[in-house]
Amino acid sequence: MSADPLGAERAAVLAQIDALTREFDEVVAAARASNADDEHDPEGATIAFERQQVAALLEHARRRLADVDAAVTAVEAGTYGRCEGCGRPIAPERLEARPAARTCIDCAR
Repeated sequence: MSADPLGAERAAVLAQIDALTREFDEVVAAARASNADDEHDPEGATIAFERQQVAALLEHARRRLADVDAAVTAVEAGTYGRCEGCGRPIAPERLEARPAARTCIDCAR
């Protein structure tokens, strides 16, 4: 397997992390600029929720990046496409849909 799908996946994840980081910074800046009291202002709960939502998306994107990096390492080691759970080959269709998949469908369940 060539690293091209992984390279494309990595580029997409890095772009997502960049966009989410900017969005998070904007939410934090907006919260600082407003006089909203998260605890007592009805609008404050919205700002806190939005901040946490973006933070969760950012954490998920960082985990995806770690998965892609692990897949690149597996390509280099010659173990790419093997399930980390059972050691069997991961179906090509799964790798096409999720190039950084670490487990086969059975182990993912």
